[in-house]
Parts: sequence; structure tokens; C-alpha cells
Amino acid sequence: MPNVASKTAITPRRDEDFPEWYQQVVRAAELAEPSEVRGCMVIRPWGYGIWENMQRHLDVMFRATGHRNAYFPLFIPLSYFAKEAEHVEGFAKECAVVTHSRLEVNAEGKMVPASPLTELLVVRPTSETIIGASYAKWVQSYRDLPILINQWANVVRWEMRPRLFLRTTEFLWQEGHTVHETEAEARAETKQMLDVYERFVRDHLAIPVYSGEKSESERFPGAVATLAIEAMAQDRKAIQAGTSHFLGQNFSRASGIQFQNREGKQEFGWTTSWGMSTRLIGAVIMAHGDDDGLILPPRIAPTQIVILPISPKEETRAKVLEACDKLARELRDKRYVDLALEIELDRRDIGGGTKNWEWIKKGVPLRVEIGPRDLETNSVAVSRRDQPVKTKESMSIQEFATRAPEILGSIQQNLYDRATKFRDENTRKIDSKDEFYDFFTPKNAAKPEIHGGFALAHWNGSRDVEEQIKRDLKVTIRVIPFGESEPGKCIFTGDPSARRVIWAKAY
Repeated sequence: MPNVASKTAITPRRDEDFPEWYQQVVRAAELAEPSEVRGCMVIRPWGYGIWENMQRHLDVMFRATGHRNAYFPLFIPLSYFAKEAEHVEGFAKECAVVTHSRLEVNAEGKMVPASPLTELLVVRPTSETIIGASYAKWVQSYRDLPILINQWANVVRWEMRPRLFLRTTEFLWQEGHTVHETEAEARAETKQMLDVYERFVRDHLAIPVYSGEKSESERFPGAVATLAIEAMAQDRKAIQAGTSHFLGQNFSRASGIQFQNREGKQEFGWTTSWGMSTRLIGAVIMAHGDDDGLILPPRIAPTQIVILPISPKEETRAKVLEACDKLARELRDKRYVDLALEIELDRRDIGGGTKNWEWIKKGVPLRVEIGPRDLETNSVAVSRRDQPVKTKESMSIQEFATRAPEILGSIQQNLYDRATKFRDENTRKIDSKDEFYDFFTPKNAAKPEIHGGFALAHWNGSRDVEEQIKRDLKVTIRVIPFGESEPGKCIFTGDPSARRVIWAKAY
């Protein structure tokens, strides 16, 4: 992080006030803004362009694993929730409920709800119950299985403490819902989709994650097992980046999803659900952003290369723009990870410095300047967003046009390597309760500094211990990592422990 004397585009800096830094990056990059409806957000074109790219890449990965898209209703009858008690209890406090169907003007001239509904409708917080009603009709025999469907949609969870992208009352996501003939197939699906998420976050968002199973207290309501991936923000807190749930037969029993098995007997289906949301945009900001704004991995950037004409004099403007147009055409014929490059030629008649800083704050991977002097030497000035903002490299126009995909690949890899180094430096094996409490306790309680990280520590499996740590430190078990099999003793009780688990403060 920069020293105190350095001037940055974003105020405050990360080390001064990370939550406020985050909000200012969102604003400066024109990603989103609060709406007039409390807790909801307007996603602006630049932010929505990032989401569209995430959606596009993920959708290809879903289709490659045999899934297809469908759409199910936004409104869910309240009675559907009542069928699965643990599920409804888990979401009850977050539900928005529709009670009336129309408005009318009363005697005081005010608009009031007029017609009470015969059955209340919940605005979907998640779709297991409404999708289960359809699946119950579609599934009759083992020959109808598996059902592999994904939905791109919005959901509503009434949020008391909203933060753009990370927690909002309404947000965008995808939710996969599948039905299988056997428990083994459903468990394999649950793990397969977590692996898809892990690969997507690693390869496209350039973010390393820990993957594993959630503890019982952190499971999705009604699930038998919840698998998750957890990323680290630069304030060393965890961000849950994706979840995949093995639902057993719980929701099948609630919704009546039954089929005739190979022996001719009736059996309930084995179901899964899995999802990722616009929270991933928040994860990208917190994993890669710096004190000058957003830094985007090239694979999800709406614009990968912006060309900035430098033409202070009117007599050179036409030639500069002609050269910029020619370069833009050449670059659009190039491909990066088998997709055409996304190029923007910024022709706006505003100051070059202002224009440059706007794109810096938006996190565009490459900025290319062409001015009259560059035309004389047939060169361009190239700036990478993963390097200090004043760093420029001069190269011939032809060399840049040839190397542009390679440079984007270098930025993508550098962001991943940098995030991995940061995460690993802030992940610690801890073997005593005192060290654990010290790790997660700020030195300045009045204005906590950035502290802690991920702690790998033994735990005896007790929910009481989990709850105590949550009360004392606001620290939770993020995942029980796959493949972790180092036996030891619980650092809180001294009881035997089969493995270390990952603890952290989280968003």
C-alpha cells in the first residue's frame, strides 16, 4: 500500500478506511449506485457489462456440463415454503411478502392497497420450492432423470445493512436446480458444480479460493451438505464466492418429486441447488482494486483496451484519429482466449488527463495513447493497469497490435499471482486459543486497523464452540477444506480433532 504522502485517485485509501474505500471505488468506476428503494441498487452500464461477461462465461461452462436454462416465477405461494420447515425458518426474516393485488385512492386521496390476496405470495429469495412444484410434474420415471436446469434471475432478501454488490435487498444471480436418480449422482453433481465455480473464479476473475464443506451451522437452510468457495479481500476478510448444496431428499419429499425406480418402486428424487451472484463483482473489487480505483482481470473487462487520441492541436487531430481507427480495426481482428478483443476508441472532446484518469478508475487493463509525436515514430505509449499508473512503455504500433493478446494474458496471470501471494501471506496455522484470539483482535478497538486473515486451526466439531467464537470475535468457520486430514487437538477445548478448518471474519 502507498505511503502517507502519496496522492491517490481514491480517498480514503484502503489502509485508512477499507469499507469507505470500497464504496468510493464503486462510485468512481461508475459500477452502481443506491436506488430510491432502500437496499436496492442501480447497476450502471460498466458494472452491468462486467456481470454480462461473467454470465456469458459461466453459461458456457454450465452448458458444457449438460445444463440448460429455463425461467420460473418470481412469486412463490406462501404454502410452498410451509412444506419445508427448516428452509422457511432459514429465510423467514428476509422474505418480502405480497399481500394485495391492486391500488385505489381512499377518502383522503391517498393510494392504498385494495384487494387482499386469497394466498400470500413471497417474492423469491431462492427457488427450490417453486421449481420443485414443476419438477414434481415432470418426473415420473427414472428415465426422466437427471433434470439439469439453471435459471438466471433476480431474487429479493430483505437486507437490513445493505452494501452495493455485497449485500442488497434485490440482486442478480444464477441458481441451478437438479434432480437425480441416486444419492451418489446428486453428490457428484454438487461437487462438480463447485469445481466449475472454483475454475471460473480462478481462471476468469483471477482470484484464488479455498474450497470445502460448510459446518452444520453455516449450511443452506434445508440442505444435507453445503459446499463453498471462499476468497480473501484485501482487508483480510473472507467473501463467500459460490455455494453448491446437496439437498438429499428433503425438498423432493416437500414438493412430491417421485419417480418409479428400476425395480418398479416409487422413490423420491435426490436434488441439488447451486448459485453465484453479483456479489462476485464486489469480490473482484476487493481482491484486485488499488488506491486509484478498480483493476479488472482482462477476461471479464467490458473493454480490454482503450485507445486515447492525444491531439491538442486541431491541425493534427485528423491524422491522430485516423491512426487510432486503424489500430482499433487491427486489434478487433485479434483474439484473446478465443474471443475477439473488446476495444474502445475514446473520441470525447475532453482533456487528456481527465480522460486517462476515468479509465484508470474503471480498471481497464490496457490504455494506449497515440499523439502527433507517436505518429512521427510510428509508436504508441502503453500503460498496464496492473502496474503503477504513471508507468508507460513505448513500442511500435505493429508490435503492440501483435502482442496485445499476450500482454492481456500477462495481466490476467499477474493479478492471480498477486492475489495468491497476498492470501498465502495472510493465512496462518494457529495452534493455541490465545494466539487465535490475538490474531483476530484489533489493537485499536475504537477504530480497528486491518488485521487477522484466514486461520487454519483445529476444532472439535462442536456447535457451541462455533457460537462462542462468533460472539467473542465475529469469526466463523468459512470451510472445512477438502483433503485436509491432519489430526490434532481442538485449540479451544483440547478434544481430538480430525482436521484443521478455516476461520475468518467475513462479509
